[in-house]
Amino acid sequence: MTDKQPEDSTNRQAVPAWAARLNRMTRYAVEDFGGGPRPWKFAWVINFQKCGTFFFLGFLMLYYDNDSTSAWVYLAMQGSYGIIWFIKDMAFPDPSWQKRITIGGGINAFAGVLGWYWVFGWLLISGTSVPDYPLPDGAWYALCISLCMIGSVIMIAADAQKFFVLKHRRGLISDGMHRYIRHPNYLGEMLIYASFAMMVWHWLPVLVLAWVWGGLFAVNMMMKEASLSRYPEWEEYRRRSKWLVPGIF
Repeated sequence: MTDKQPEDSTNRQAVPAWAARLNRMTRYAVEDFGGGPRPWKFAWVINFQKCGTFFFLGFLMLYYDNDSTSAWVYLAMQGSYGIIWFIKDMAFPDPSWQKRITIGGGINAFAGVLGWYWVFGWLLISGTSVPDYPLPDGAWYALCISLCMIGSVIMIAADAQKFFVLKHRRGLISDGMHRYIRHPNYLGEMLIYASFAMMVWHWLPVLVLAWVWGGLFAVNMMMKEASLSRYPEWEEYRRRSKWLVPGIF
């Protein structure tokens, strides 16, 4: 590929009307809501939640006097993931998170999505959720930890590839982590948060993830594919790759 890719605007993939409308509503809610000054970057709101997770979960363990194995495992999983995210953002920040947002937008982003991830840990550590796992506890912990680690590696590798490739040349990325699936970074995130929901084993995280994956992730992937469809090699890449799972979906 060369630095300047030829584009074919005649064959651009259309975004479903409902997805485009939901995308506009979401962007307004978390970027422009309330108007006024834009004192912070979107990344700062995200990093506040990510970095605060370890301390928040630790406080919950102290408050509820819960030093169970499940609480420690959950602290290690979601708390460490938050630190991993922050390191990633410092090393190769995503340009889409660098935009300035309104105060109302930041509050909406935290209250509408990010804050709900803290509820997962509260359900488990407070004893509101008393999981009855389908497997022995040790085997279930191992499964959840494995999903969290694999998801973290996939997300970091995909984001790093995108950051450093686009730093040197613009165009479609269709090799490496993107060779078989078109959205490996979303796959990584989904594995990570699925592991948290599996540890909590409660219906509420399932509802939250259904909203995030269907209302945000799926829409973002549709918008991304519509944008990438301007490249002539898009159709061939789309035919030989899948959304999230190689050879399946």
